[in-house]
Amino acid sequence: MRAFLLLLAVLLAPAAARAVESGAVESPRARVTLAAENAAVAPGQPFRLALRMVLAPGWHSYWTNPGDAGEAPSLELTLPDGGTPGPLALPVPARIPTGPLVSFGYTGEALFPLTLTPPAELQPGRLYTIEGTARWLVCAEICIPEEGDFRLDLPVEAAPRPDPDAAPLFRAAEAALPRPLPFAARAGFEGTRGALEIVGPGLAPGAVREAFFFPEASGVIESAAPQPLSLRDGTLTLSLARDRAPLPDRLSGVVAITDAAGVRSAYTLSVAPGPMPAALDQERGGLPLWQAALLAALGGLILNLMPCVFPILAMKAVSLARHAGAGRAALRAESLAYAAGVLLAFLLLGAALVGLRAGGIAAGWGFQFTAPAFVAAMAWLMLAVGLNLSGVFSVAGPALSGGRGSFATGLLAVAVATPCTAPFMAAALGAALAMPPAAALAVFAALGLGMGAPQLLIALSPNLAVGLARLLPRPGAWMERLRQALAFPMYGAAAWLAWVVSVQAGPEGLGWVLAGAVLVGFAAWALGAAPAGRARWIGRGAAGLALAAALATLPALSGAAPTPRAEASGEPWSGARLAALRAEGRPVFVNLTAAWCITCRVNERVALETEATRAAFARAGVAALTGDWSRGDPAITALLREQGREGVPLYLLYPPGGGAPVVLPQILTERMVVDAVAALPPPVARALAHPDDARTGSAMLRRPPPLAER
Repeated sequence: MRAFLLLLAVLLAPAAARAVESGAVESPRARVTLAAENAAVAPGQPFRLALRMVLAPGWHSYWTNPGDAGEAPSLELTLPDGGTPGPLALPVPARIPTGPLVSFGYTGEALFPLTLTPPAELQPGRLYTIEGTARWLVCAEICIPEEGDFRLDLPVEAAPRPDPDAAPLFRAAEAALPRPLPFAARAGFEGTRGALEIVGPGLAPGAVREAFFFPEASGVIESAAPQPLSLRDGTLTLSLARDRAPLPDRLSGVVAITDAAGVRSAYTLSVAPGPMPAALDQERGGLPLWQAALLAALGGLILNLMPCVFPILAMKAVSLARHAGAGRAALRAESLAYAAGVLLAFLLLGAALVGLRAGGIAAGWGFQFTAPAFVAAMAWLMLAVGLNLSGVFSVAGPALSGGRGSFATGLLAVAVATPCTAPFMAAALGAALAMPPAAALAVFAALGLGMGAPQLLIALSPNLAVGLARLLPRPGAWMERLRQALAFPMYGAAAWLAWVVSVQAGPEGLGWVLAGAVLVGFAAWALGAAPAGRARWIGRGAAGLALAAALATLPALSGAAPTPRAEASGEPWSGARLAALRAEGRPVFVNLTAAWCITCRVNERVALETEATRAAFARAGVAALTGDWSRGDPAITALLREQGREGVPLYLLYPPGGGAPVVLPQILTERMVVDAVAALPPPVARALAHPDDARTGSAMLRRPPPLAER
């Protein structure tokens, strides 16, 4: 099958395949030829050759530094008539993970060009013979060394004659090569940690989506280690991890930078290692592991008090009251199962974040809520939980009984908690995602232990739960009525999430969510209405089909465009607008928010959208910008990471005349905002010279238009 796919790829290759090429060396894994850009050569006139490799699906080859394992291709030329060959050039590689290892190399088609200068004594009318032996290594689950001999006989003419069919092939080969870095760069290391800093125009938050440094020397930089990216205006910083080999006198390699439009460019650089550059995490005074873990535990504990988690905690309280008479062992098992679900959910979330960032994808706290499909699925889950609490259907049997049900409730609690951010969490998560993977997961584990601490306390002291349960009436019909009443917060959560989708994906997206909700409701009814016996299986089958139909609508949400809302009349944040306002010498307040962020919405209602705050902004001439992260705007992601944050909300107050911004707390009060504005340098209050300042102050905190309107 692989051989067939390889043949098909060759047959469907572009017209450049008709260029002057040698006979192919073929295997089920690769097809390799030697191509020339000229149909005829001239004495003493250089021209290009290219070793062309087409790899079968699932197979890859290697770059100069193969990463954790591998070997780069080589080509040795034999020139009976003489000539001077240049070195074989290797295109920019890609990261190829294989289990815990990461290789640097190529999949699909790779072109390795070199320049050959024939001797000036060649006589026109003769043939110029080129013979070569190439060796390459191809790997999938196993690695197989291959080699082949190639020959080209090119006519010699008075002037070189380019081959038009080869032009696209060699243009592609040239485009795939790295260029010299046009910016200043420096690198430094301290122990096992290091950083590469590149300074130049255009390297601003919002302009760069991802970057990665491929070291030329093997064993100097850990191939599998993530390289967290930090951006400030004009400065790009990649954090590096040292490997086993000693540092060379010069650190050389290729840095690949992908811009906001998804265009990837690569540049060669060579710098002498020196002191550690001022990487952003160090500039912020990166937290040690113990301190980040302590802050995470405190944040996780406070997360239990955030509005996102209230419905789940109420359900858990009723469950504990129901089991209070079942004995201390049962209470301990229920509490430990819930805490285990919370801990596992945080570890899975942390692993996902670390993995995505290691792959160069910007992801932070609550990142999953930037995808309308995930928000829709959560809305349907909240609806299903509400229908279950209302008695429309029940999940009987061992699947969710006893500790399994509590474990699932713990998982659900973390899923619904991510739209909220508690105090201490921002600093802890920002530090964690700049740490090695094991340390980062330790911080997420501390976050889970903090959130699960109340249940762990009950597990350690079941008498506490028994005592609390005695304060409640004896178990009876009231518990069933309370259980049904708790369905309405779940319905409210589902409605709120549907509104979030309407912000992210417009009326079309809301339509798909409502259609899916009808299917979820039908599935719940089919499960609950089916009697025992064969009919129950029919009901389960109907429910499964309805759920499958609902899930089939999720891809449509990704392409749905947001539409402007009536309240979206404020000025949206952008890096250019912020720079322009600061160049005018004005103070600027930046509010980074999202429709799905409950903490953000509460802060806006109680602290930002108040008359006192508007008046303070108007008096001080504060210009306000709002960045909407509802769909994961990469420019806003870059600004969050610049400030060491991994999610919203983030509030920045930039003083007039330059300087670093003041970072306000994530839980705001009106007094905090007014006091922060009053503490700005005195010239602000006297420098109000903009006739529209009052309008800016009064409209400052209205939500910006959706991203599609920017």
